[in-house]
Amino acid sequence: MYRVDLRSDTVTKPSEAMRRAMAAAEVGDDWFGDDPTVNRLQERAAEVTGKEAALYVPTGTMANQICLSMHLRGVGHFVAATPGAHVASTEVMSSAALSGISFRTADPGPSGWMTADLARRLLADDDPYEVEVVDLLCVENTVGHAGGTVMPLEELRAIRRVADAAGAPVHLDGARIFNAAVAAGVEVADYAREVDTLMFCVSKGLGAPIGSIVCGSREQIREARRRRILFGGAWRQAGILAAAGLIALEEGPKRLHEDHARAGRLAAGVAEILPGSIDPGSVETNIVYVDTEAVGRSPLEVLRRLADLGVGATYVEGKVRMLTHVDVDDEGLDLALSALRSLVAGATDEG
Repeated sequence: MYRVDLRSDTVTKPSEAMRRAMAAAEVGDDWFGDDPTVNRLQERAAEVTGKEAALYVPTGTMANQICLSMHLRGVGHFVAATPGAHVASTEVMSSAALSGISFRTADPGPSGWMTADLARRLLADDDPYEVEVVDLLCVENTVGHAGGTVMPLEELRAIRRVADAAGAPVHLDGARIFNAAVAAGVEVADYAREVDTLMFCVSKGLGAPIGSIVCGSREQIREARRRRILFGGAWRQAGILAAAGLIALEEGPKRLHEDHARAGRLAAGVAEILPGSIDPGSVETNIVYVDTEAVGRSPLEVLRRLADLGVGATYVEGKVRMLTHVDVDDEGLDLALSALRSLVAGATDEG
């Protein structure tokens, strides 16, 4: 076991309040739609996002895939996205296998998030010989592969206008949309208002053990429920899990600023220990990427030695990735930075 686990915000353990709620949860059979705790979670998620309805599903990938598939108007069409978007990278084979989806992508630059100008280019159909039909625009907030960057609300509003002009719906992969809203100082519903569908995870920054939620119109969620069954996601007494999700949805957003502050402190400490490996000012939420190769250190070797010292981190796109979350306190952060200092000192002594 790691002494401090920074691999992801998905590694969190349910709180005592969550465990008590799970043990006492009122349940039914969610296949039939009669699990009262699941229904309360879905109603609350719809209320928070300002959408008509919501659907609780096992994973974030399933949530995205349900939304992408129900927006398309036939196999062989395209979804417009940035190349680093989760749906167009980590989930790309799921999209192809489940729904015959391909992607039209273009690089937005260091921010990672979709822009109105990029959306206009991706949705353009002014070439009479173009065979690509783009049925959907997908945006992500925060942008995980770019280090948890936050799309400004005004940019999403501009994207919405572009999509409307092109006749394309917009789906928001909002796995960490609550992190984005806290960092931007807006409500999640402000972002949700500008998209047709969105998903968010209760199992990431919000701290629940399992699950994601799809939000949209009543008609969309009726179809989403059907597709969840087709994708193998129909579950039974899921209220045991939804009980933790309800607590996460109510309590989690209130403390996300603490994760962001700790991520900023972690980034500043790394910059001091490994100058040139990170720009602390680029850390906007709870994700910290460290370019150890920029300072002549193998990221895989750094990860191995951190693990030996009780610190969990991951390798993503050539960098060391660390995430702060509800189970990382100041003492844990001190331990992680101390381990990194020991690693550097040990390498210096060996040299």
